[in-house]
Amino acid sequence: MALPICRNCHIKLERYRLGISLVKSISTTLVGQLVPSSNSINQLKQCPPLSRMLLQWRCYSGQQGEGGDFLYRGQNKSRTKLLALMEETDKSALQLEKEILEFDGLSKASIAELTTEKPRREKVDPSLTSVLLFPGQGSQYVGMCEGFLKYPNVQDMFEVASEILQYDLKRLCTNGPKEDLDQTIFCQSAVFLTSLAAVEKLREENPKAIENCVAAAGFSVGEFAALVFAGALSFEDAVFLIQVRAEAMQRASEMVKTGMLSVVGRDQARYNYICKEAATYCQNHGIEGAMCSVANYLYPDARVLAGNVEALDFIQERAKDFSLKLTRRLPVSGAFHTSFMEPAEEKFGTALEEVTLEEPLIQVYSNIDGKVYQNPKHVKSSLKKQLTLPVKWEQTMHHIYERAKGVPFPHTFEVGPGKQLGTILKRVNRKAFDSYCKV
Repeated sequence: MALPICRNCHIKLERYRLGISLVKSISTTLVGQLVPSSNSINQLKQCPPLSRMLLQWRCYSGQQGEGGDFLYRGQNKSRTKLLALMEETDKSALQLEKEILEFDGLSKASIAELTTEKPRREKVDPSLTSVLLFPGQGSQYVGMCEGFLKYPNVQDMFEVASEILQYDLKRLCTNGPKEDLDQTIFCQSAVFLTSLAAVEKLREENPKAIENCVAAAGFSVGEFAALVFAGALSFEDAVFLIQVRAEAMQRASEMVKTGMLSVVGRDQARYNYICKEAATYCQNHGIEGAMCSVANYLYPDARVLAGNVEALDFIQERAKDFSLKLTRRLPVSGAFHTSFMEPAEEKFGTALEEVTLEEPLIQVYSNIDGKVYQNPKHVKSSLKKQLTLPVKWEQTMHHIYERAKGVPFPHTFEVGPGKQLGTILKRVNRKAFDSYCKV
C-alpha cells in the first residue's frame, strides 16, 4: 500500500544509476586527459579542475562501489561550479552535459529529457509559501489523534504502523493510559504518527499549504516526521527507525536515574555554570559519573537541562540563587540529547545503515546545528549525533526565518500534538509568529 505522505507525490525526480568505472573515461572527451584509475584524495588533487569537479560531482553519494544513487539536478552549488568550469572549453554546457550522459549509456530520449532547457522558475512571493514544524516527545497527551482519524490515509497509517510495531498504536493514542503513553518506547511513535495525521488534515483542508511548502523542521523525534514529509525517508522505514531509537534510548535511560528540567532564567542566568554546579554537588555526595548539561535551546533565556535526578533536584531547590524564574520537570524518562544516551548510539546507528534515504524535496533543518541537510549521508550522520547532542531549536528558528527587512514571512503550521513550537516561535520571532497556525 502506497501512503501519500510526501509533500508532492506527483513530482518526478530525474534519477539514474551511476557506474563508477564510467567516470574514468569522461575526461577524455571533455578535456583530453584521463582521470586517474583511483579516486583517492591524493590522485583527485592531481586532476585538472574540470576533471576533478566531474569526479566529485559524479561520486556525490560517497559510495565507492558501483551503482551509487545520484540526483542529477539536486546539487545546485556543485552544478553551478561545474558549469562555470565548463566555460573553459569550446563546447556549451548543454553539449557537455549530453556527452556526460552518453557515457552513462542512457537512451537518447532520456538524454533529451534531462538536457532540455527548462524555463526559469518564477520568483515566488514568500508570503504565499509555508513552513511545517513537527513537535517532539513531551507534547503527547491522551486523545491527541482523535481529531485526525476521519481524514484520508490516517487509518491506513495507523494500521501499517501497528503492524510494524506489534501493538495497537491508535488505541494507545486515543485511550492511553497516560502512564504508558509517556514511556519513551511508546511516546515517540505516537507523536510521529499524530504529526503525520495532522499533515493529512492540512492536506485536506488547505492543500495550498502542502503544495507551497518550502521548508520543514522537527523537534527531536519530530525530525523523522519532517524527513518523511519531505520525501527523504519512507513512512515504513521511519516507523522502524523510531522504534529502534526509542527502545535504545529507553534502555540507556534505565541504566541511571535521569530526567529533564525546563528552565527560564533572568538575563544574568549562566546555564553552563548551573549544570557544572549541579554535577559537582552530585559528585560530592557520592554519585559517580554524575552529569548535567543543556539538552535543548528553546528561546532566549529558556533551556532544557538534563542529567541525574539529584542534579535536577539541586537546581530546583536553588532556582532563586541561579537566577531562574521558572523550573518544570518534563514528562520524559531520561536525559535525552546528552552523553547519557551514548549507549543508544551503536544500535541506532546500525539500524540507520539498513535504510535508504533520498534527497529531501524541500529544505529540512537539522537539530544539531540548525542548518539545512545537504544530502542523505549528512542526514544519517546527524540523526545519530542527535541522540547525544543538544537540540538547537532557537538557532533553527533563526535560520528558517532570517530575511532582509521588508521581505514577508511564510505561513507556519505546527502539525502534531500541543502548541509548544508556536509558543517558542513567538518568543524567537514575533513577526514570523503572526503567520502561525496550529493544525
